[in-house]
This record gives sequence, C-alpha cells and structure tokens, in this order.
Amino acid sequence: MPASNIVNLTIGLVAAGVGFLMFKSLPRPKPREHSLPKPEPRDHWDDLPFLSVIIPARNESARITPLLESLNEQNLQSFEVLVVDDDSSDNTAAVAESLGANVLQKKGERQGAGKSAACWYGANQAKGEWLLFLDADTYFTNRDALENLRLSYKDKGAKGILALQPFHTVRRLYENLSAVFNIIVVVGMNVFTAWGDRFRTAGSFGPCILTNKDDYFASGGHKKIEGALMDDLALGEAFLEENLPIHCLGGKGIISFRMYPEGLKSLIEGWCKSFAIGSKSTHPFVMLMTIVWISGSLTSAIALISAIASAKASAIIASSLVYMIFAVQTGFFARRTGDFPRFIFLFYPVLFLFFIGIFSYSSFRVNVLHTVNWKGRKINV
Repeated sequence: MPASNIVNLTIGLVAAGVGFLMFKSLPRPKPREHSLPKPEPRDHWDDLPFLSVIIPARNESARITPLLESLNEQNLQSFEVLVVDDDSSDNTAAVAESLGANVLQKKGERQGAGKSAACWYGANQAKGEWLLFLDADTYFTNRDALENLRLSYKDKGAKGILALQPFHTVRRLYENLSAVFNIIVVVGMNVFTAWGDRFRTAGSFGPCILTNKDDYFASGGHKKIEGALMDDLALGEAFLEENLPIHCLGGKGIISFRMYPEGLKSLIEGWCKSFAIGSKSTHPFVMLMTIVWISGSLTSAIALISAIASAKASAIIASSLVYMIFAVQTGFFARRTGDFPRFIFLFYPVLFLFFIGIFSYSSFRVNVLHTVNWKGRKINV
C-alpha cells in the first residue's frame, strides 16, 4: 500500500475517533408519561406561569401555518400566541389571524427593523410570566409538546434560557445538503462534547427560546442585541453576562422545522448569513476537533480514490472500510439533528465539500464584502 494512502487512512481513523469526542450526545427534553385527549385540561399542571408565545414574522405566509396549527392542537390551555408582523409584504397577518393568533403590527420607525426588534416589541406586549420565542418555520410535533417544554424549563429551575434546536424535517433532495451544517451548528454550541459543560456555551439556539420575563428584561433582552446578525448567540451572551444559565437541548420529539423550503438559493443565503460569524463563538478546542473531523472526512475519500486508481486489493479494502466508518458516523451524527435518509451518507464527501464551499463564501462575504443577503435585505456586518 502506498505511503500516502497509509497516511490518509491514519488521519481518517484518528479523525473518526475525534468525532466521537466532538459530538458525544444531544440530550433532549424527556417526554412525560401522561397523555390526555385534547378537550381535557391539565388542571394539575395549571400552577405553572402563564405563557406567551411570540413569533416574529416577515413574509412568512407560506410557512407559518404548520406552527399555528400545532399550537392550536396543544393540550395546554393557559397560553397566548402573539405574531409580530415585521413589515410583511405578503398576507402573513391575514393567515395568522385566520388561525387564531393575535397579530401585532409594528408601526413607525421600528417597522421592518428585523427579528430582534420584533421579538422585543412582542415581549413588551406579552401578558405571560414566561416567554417563548419561536421562528415561524418551526412546529410542535405532538399535542403534549408545549407542556413538556414548560415542564423541562421548570426542571431546569425556571431560570435563564431553555433553548431547543428543532429536529430538521427533510422533504426535497437538495435539503440534504444541510446535513453537515446541522451537525456543526450543534457542536459549535460547545456543550455536546465528551467534556459536557466544561466549555462555556456559545450562546443559545435561536428557533425556540423559552425564558421568564424577569430574566429576559434583566438581561436587556432583544433590545440589547438589536442589530446583531446572530441574534441567538448574542441573546445567550446577554444572559450569561447577568450570570443567568443557558440550557441547550435537541428538539426531537418536541419541535421540528423544515429549513429553506423555498429552494437551493434560499438555503445558500441562509447558511451564508450565519456561519462565518457563528463560528467565532465556538471554543478553540471544539473548533480544532471540528477541523480535524472535517479533514479526516476528505482524506478518507481521497484514500479510497487513490486505492481504486492503484488497483491494489489490500488498499481498496482498507480504504473502503475507513470510508464506510466515516459514512456511518456522519449519518449517525446527522440523524440526531434531522430525518436525513441514510443512503445519502454514502456520498458524504459531497456534503462536506458543499459545507466547505459555503463556509468559504460566507467568510468572504463577512470579512471582505461586509454584507450578506437575507429575505430581500442587504445586511451590513
């Protein structure tokens, strides 16, 4: 076997081992055993504070329906739903109102000011002692999900933030290109390695954030971080500055979303908007493990190509084995975050190369052009 192949295979095996240290687990809220039909209220859980669900929405008429329908189906009785219409040019407000939400229209100079401004506006109008901020493309996966989320927050002491990363629902082939991104988003929070919470969390997940009103306003809330491109990380940092805890969990069994269903262009813009800046919050050691893991994925593929080209049976067998280890591991990690079909990981080099390409493009947009595009807006960074 050529020396170069031996080196590449060694790197691949070491990288696969590093991968298991990098992404040891993704805990999620434990579902309660109780389950009652919808019409019957949960009287024995009514002692928990009233909840305000706040949904910032800009041109979300095509995506917000599943979320509002899932909220209408919840067994929980004591909560309100506030949709903050952020200067939409479509019929977002009409769709939300038709599904029972209370729509808040931001007027004046704050109109169209972005997600953080919309969240802040909604928080100031909210009646609840607890605030749940949800992205419009999320949805709850069962009728007990909102109860389980509230109870999980109570179990955590009802302090600071409980943030869930929704489980990614995949429906079209191009959406599988988000597989590696999903892994890196979770790993980049610093708290899912073999060292647990030894590393300081990078912030909070953004699509589903539950907090209490006192802590929210004590931290400065979304008002403090208005203008931040990565509002989820910035909000988490604001809470940490006030010594308020951040609890990050996986959302499987509670909440899901479908990412960038509009098409490949939207997917590229979405990941480009967040990745180069978000990576700066990752702990250097976690970043190093991530780089080693990604490098190993590519060297393993190169080793297989070289072995096939050499036509040496021993090299092909060894390289195929390491390649399959990476394929299985990547699939194992990705399927913690979404329902990606297993067969796509046979082509995992494509997923990693796409990730590297978008990350490089994002770095160029952020560090050279200092602008990114998102939802028809040109955002300066």
